[in-house]
Amino acid sequence: MALLYEAELKCLDPVELLQGLPAAPDPFASELVVGVATQRPVIDSLVADTSVSWELDRMPIVDRTILRLATYELLEQPATPIAVVIDEAVELAKQYSTEDSGAFVNGVLSEISRRVRPSS
Repeated sequence: MALLYEAELKCLDPVELLQGLPAAPDPFASELVVGVATQRPVIDSLVADTSVSWELDRMPIVDRTILRLATYELLEQPATPIAVVIDEAVELAKQYSTEDSGAFVNGVLSEISRRVRPSS
C-alpha cells in the first residue's frame, strides 16, 4: 500500500517508482504494485461503478489506494479468500484513513467481490 500511495502522491507511475528504489521491495509487494499499475483502468472502473456517491478523484488518497490494491487481489489472486482481502483492506483503512473509511472500504469491496467472484 505504501508504494502505491507514494506513487500517487508523487504523480509517478508505480512501476517507475519501483525501478527508482535503492533496494528492491519484497517480491510479492512488487507483484502487487505492478499488477495494480497494469490493471488500473479495469480496477478504477470497478471502484467507480461500485462507490455510490463518490467519484474516484474525490476519495481520500489512502482509501483509493487501498481499494485499488484489494480490487487487484480480488481479480488476480483467486487463492486469497474474499474475506481475507476485505478484512485486510478494512484494517488498513481504519489504521491509516478516516473514521468512516473502514465501513466505506468494506461496502465497496463487498460489491466488487460479488461482481468479480460471483460463485465464491
